[in-house]
Amino acid sequence: MSTESNGGSNGGIELEYGLDDKPPLGKSILLGLQHVAVMIVPATAVAYVVGNNVGLGGPDLAFIVQMVLLFSGLATVVQAYTVGPVGARLPIVMGTSFTFVGAASTIGADFGLAAVFGAILVTGFAVEGFIGWQFKRIKPFFPPLVTGLVVVIIGLYLIPVGMDYAAGGVGADDYGAAHNVGLAALVLFVAVGLNLFARGTTRVLSILVALGVGYLVALLAGIVDFSAIGDVGWFAVPSPTRFGLEFEPIAIVMFAFLFLVSSMETVGDMSGVTAAEGRNPTDREFRGGLFTDGLLSSIGSLFAAFPVTSFSQNVGIVNFTGVMSRHVVGICGVFLAILGLSPKVGAAVTTIPSAVFGGAVLLMAGMVAASGVRLIVTHTELDRRNMVIVAVSLGLGLGVTTTPEALAGLPSAAETFFSEPVIMAALSALVLNTIVPGEQSPLFDVPPAETPPESSAAGPSDD
Repeated sequence: MSTESNGGSNGGIELEYGLDDKPPLGKSILLGLQHVAVMIVPATAVAYVVGNNVGLGGPDLAFIVQMVLLFSGLATVVQAYTVGPVGARLPIVMGTSFTFVGAASTIGADFGLAAVFGAILVTGFAVEGFIGWQFKRIKPFFPPLVTGLVVVIIGLYLIPVGMDYAAGGVGADDYGAAHNVGLAALVLFVAVGLNLFARGTTRVLSILVALGVGYLVALLAGIVDFSAIGDVGWFAVPSPTRFGLEFEPIAIVMFAFLFLVSSMETVGDMSGVTAAEGRNPTDREFRGGLFTDGLLSSIGSLFAAFPVTSFSQNVGIVNFTGVMSRHVVGICGVFLAILGLSPKVGAAVTTIPSAVFGGAVLLMAGMVAASGVRLIVTHTELDRRNMVIVAVSLGLGLGVTTTPEALAGLPSAAETFFSEPVIMAALSALVLNTIVPGEQSPLFDVPPAETPPESSAAGPSDD
C-alpha cells in the first residue's frame, strides 16, 4: 500500500494505493464494484437513448445494452494491463460517450443502424489510431476553449432529450402525464439531495440510489414491464453483425469528426488520472490510451456496440478516494464484461421506465454542460476574442438543434452533417480558434498581456 504523500512540490495527492499497488482481494472487489456502480448508469443510458430514438424493440435494445457493457469491460481491462502497444496501463474506466448520441440517433433514423456501425468500424481506429500516432502535432488545435465548448454543447443538446424521457418518452400514450413528471422529479430530487448533503460513498452513488428509489416507486405503482426479461436467456455469446454493416459517406465523415472530439476527452481524462501523482501522462500512455479508444470501438461495432471512451466520473473517484491502483480498475472491467455476457442484465436495464431514466438524464446532461463551463472558465480568459468564439459556437450549435428546418434547403448530405449540434459547435470553435490570433491559437500565439499591432492605435477598447 502506498501511504506516502505525492503532494507538495509535484502537486499530487496522498495516495492510499499507487498505480501498481494491489489492495487485498476483498477490498479490491468492493472498490471495483464502486467504479461499476458509478459508470453503469450513464454508459447504458447512451444505448437506451439511441435505441429508443431509432425505434428498437425490447430484445434488440437489450442486446445493444449488453454489448455496451461487454466492450466497456474489455476496453477497461486493456487500458489497465495493455495488449502490445494498445492500452495506457492507467486506471481508466471505459464506457460509451454522450458525444455520439446525436449522430448515432440521426444516422440510425435516416439510414439505419447498419450505417452507424459501418461508420464506427471505418473511423474508430483509423482516426484515433492516427491521433495517437501524431498526438503532439494535433493537441494544440484542441485547447480548453475548444474542448470546453464541445462538452457544453453535448450537455445542452441532451437536456431536451432528458425532458422527453421525463415526460414518458416521445410517442408514449401517457406523454406528459402527472405520474411520469412525478417520477422524474423524484429521481432528480433524490439525486441532487444526496449529492449536495450526503458524504462518502452515498454521495458518489447518488444517481444510482436515486434511480433505485424511482424504480421502486414505479414498481409499486405497477408501471414496470418485465416482459423483455422473460424473452432472453441468462447467458449468450455475442453474435457479430446483428444489425448489419453499411458504409454511408456522410455517416463516415460525421463519425470521423466526432472521434477527433472524443479523443480530446480521453486525453483530458488521462491527464486527470495522472494528476493524482502530480504529473502528466507520458507519450506512451497517451498513445496507448488513444489506441484503445479507437481499436475497441472499431471491434465493438462488429457486435453492435457504440464507441467506447474514458469516463470522467471514474477519474473523479480516483482523485476522491486516493485509490489509483490499475488492478482495482481491471477488476471493474472484468465485472462489466461478465455483465455484458448476460442478456438478462441488458433486458433488466430496459425495464426502467422512461420517466425514471429522464430524471437521471436531465441531471447528467446538466452536469456535462456545467463541467464544460468549468473547463472554459478555469483555463480561458474570457476576453472579446474568446467571447465571440463562445457566442458563435453555442449560437450555431443550439440553432441547428432548435430549428433544424432552417437547413432544409441544403443538399441532404450537408443537411445531415451540419444539423448535428456537436459537429456545428466543435467545427465553429476549432476554425475560429485556429485562424484568429490569441493565446490558445495554434497558429498565432498571442500572449494575453500583448495587444495585436493593428488594434494598438485604435484608441480605447470597446470591451
